[in-house]
Amino acid sequence: MNKKLIYALGVVSLISIGKASAQQSSYLDLLKQQPHWVDSVFNKLSTKQKIAQLFFVRAHTNLSQAYQDSVGKVIKREKLGGVVFFQGGPERQAILTNKYQRKSKVPLLIASDGEWGLGMRLDSTISYPYQMALGAVQNKELIYKMGLEVAKDFKRIGMHMNLAPDVDVNNNPRNPVINFRSFGENKYNVAEKSAAYLKGMQEGGLLVSIKHFPGHGDTDVDSHYDLPQLKFSKERLDSLELYPFKELIKQGAAGVMIAHMNIPSLDPTPNMPSTLSKPIVTDLLKNELGFKGLIISDAMDMKGVTKFYKDGEAEVMGLIAGNDILELAHDTKQAVKKVKQAIKDERITMERIDESVRKVLTAKYWAGLTVKPHIDENNIAAEVNRPESIALVQQLADASMTLLKSRDGLASLTPNKRTVIVNVGTPQATLFQTEISGIYKNSIAFNVDKNASATAIAEVLKQIKGDDQIILAIVDTRLRPGNNIPLNKDVKDLITSLSARNAMVAFFANPYNLANLPGIEMARSIVVAYQKEDFMQKAAAAVFNKKLVPTGKLPVTVNAMFKYGDGL
Repeated sequence: MNKKLIYALGVVSLISIGKASAQQSSYLDLLKQQPHWVDSVFNKLSTKQKIAQLFFVRAHTNLSQAYQDSVGKVIKREKLGGVVFFQGGPERQAILTNKYQRKSKVPLLIASDGEWGLGMRLDSTISYPYQMALGAVQNKELIYKMGLEVAKDFKRIGMHMNLAPDVDVNNNPRNPVINFRSFGENKYNVAEKSAAYLKGMQEGGLLVSIKHFPGHGDTDVDSHYDLPQLKFSKERLDSLELYPFKELIKQGAAGVMIAHMNIPSLDPTPNMPSTLSKPIVTDLLKNELGFKGLIISDAMDMKGVTKFYKDGEAEVMGLIAGNDILELAHDTKQAVKKVKQAIKDERITMERIDESVRKVLTAKYWAGLTVKPHIDENNIAAEVNRPESIALVQQLADASMTLLKSRDGLASLTPNKRTVIVNVGTPQATLFQTEISGIYKNSIAFNVDKNASATAIAEVLKQIKGDDQIILAIVDTRLRPGNNIPLNKDVKDLITSLSARNAMVAFFANPYNLANLPGIEMARSIVVAYQKEDFMQKAAAAVFNKKLVPTGKLPVTVNAMFKYGDGL
C-alpha cells in the first residue's frame, strides 16, 4: 500500500472518528464548541432572517390542502426557523415535511408534542400510556426504553424535537390541563420518571423540551383559555414546583418550555405571563438555575398570553424575556417586523437576538441538518408500528397495574363459580370482558351505559344472586381521562350497591375519579388501570385471570382512603 493511500485512509479515519464524536456530543456540549457550520450559516443571514429563525409555525396534515399550502407560503416568504406539527397522519406528515423543507433555504427544525409518543397527535401510530399511569410504574428502565422508541418514531418521519416530557408536579387534583399528563404529585417520583424518559429520547438522538416551567401542576385554570395565577412564595416554588426542572437541568435537558402563568412572587408586574417575564426566564431559569439550552415558549396563540398582550408585542417581550424559540405566533410577519423595530428602538439588542439564533442553528447542526433533509416516504406505517414498540406498550401497561385493596379478594376468585361481569360506562363489550370470560366460563355479562336509566339498572340487579362473584369494570370512554367521569346518578348508585356486595373493581379511569364514586371503597378489591385503551384492558384482565401480579403504586392522593404510594 503506497504512502499517499495510507495517508488518505488515515485522514478519512480521522474524519469518521470526528463525526462519531460529534454525534455523541450532547446538544449542550455542542453549544460550547461553536461548530463551523453554525458560523457559516449565521454569517449569511440578514437581521430579518435571523429573527425569523426564532419563530416556529403551526402545521397540520388533517386540514385542507389550502391550509397546508398557506403554511408552506409562510415558511418560504418569512424564512422561518421551524415547524410544530399537530394532528394528522405519519405518511402525510412525512410528505408535507419534505415539501416544507424544500421551501426553506436553512433546513427547518421540526417539532411536535409527543408526551405519550406519536399517537398524541397522529393517527395510526403508537400511543404509550399517559404519564399518570407511568408514574405508577416501578421499573424506570421501561420508561427509558420508551424514550428510545419515541426517538426512533420521531426521527423516522423527519422530526427533531419532542416538546416533552411534562415534568409538572400535579399536586392539585382539580387541575384541568395537566392532570393525567403528569407523572403524579410527588416531586421525587416526577423527577425520576421524567429523567428516564428524557434520557431515552436524548440518547436516541432527539431534542427535548421539559415543561411547563416553572411548574403548571397546582393550577385550576387552563392557560389555553385564560391566564392562571400562582400565589405561592418563591420558597414554596423552589422546594416543590421547581424541583424536577432543577434535577433534569443537572442531567442535561436540551430544552425547557415556559408556561403562561402569572406568578407575583417571581414577577409582581400585573397580568404578566411567565413566558414574557425577564425575571422568570432570564433571572431565574438562565442565571439562577444555570440553564444553557434552548428556551421555548408555550404556544403564543394561547389566551394565557393573548388576553393581555397582542399585535406582536408579546413576541417582542418574549425575546426580551430570554426565550429562544417562539411557538405559533398569531401573525409571524407582523411579529418579525415588530422585533426588528424593537432592535432599532434599542428595546432589545442584536447580541440578544444573535445568542438565540446561534442556539437554534446549533440545534439544527446537532439534529443532522447540515445537509438538505429528505424523508423516505415508503413503508412509514410499518416502521412506526414496530413489534418491539407494541410489546413495550403492553409491558408498561402491565407494570402500571395498581391494586388498592385485598390481594385475598382477587385470590378468592374461582373460575367455576357463577360470575357476574358488569361493565359500566359503555354499552359495548370491552376487551377486559372478553378476556376474563375465557377464564370464568360460568359467567354472564352486562353492559351499563353511562346514562343508563334506573329501570335498566334494576333489571341488571335483579339477575345477580346472593353468592355470585361480581367483577365490576368502570370505564371512562372519553378521549382523555380527566376528572368528573360522566356517569349519571343512577349509574353511580349501581357502583355503590355492587361495591357493598364485595365486587372486585377494575377501574379504567383517572384515579382522581375514585373520589367521585361514594362507597367504592367498600369493594373487596380495586385494581386501578388508569385509562380505557385495550392495552390497559388486557393488563387488568391478566390480573383478574391471575397471570399478572400487580406492582404499580398510586402516583397521586385521591382522598383519605387512597393515598400516594398505595399499592399492594
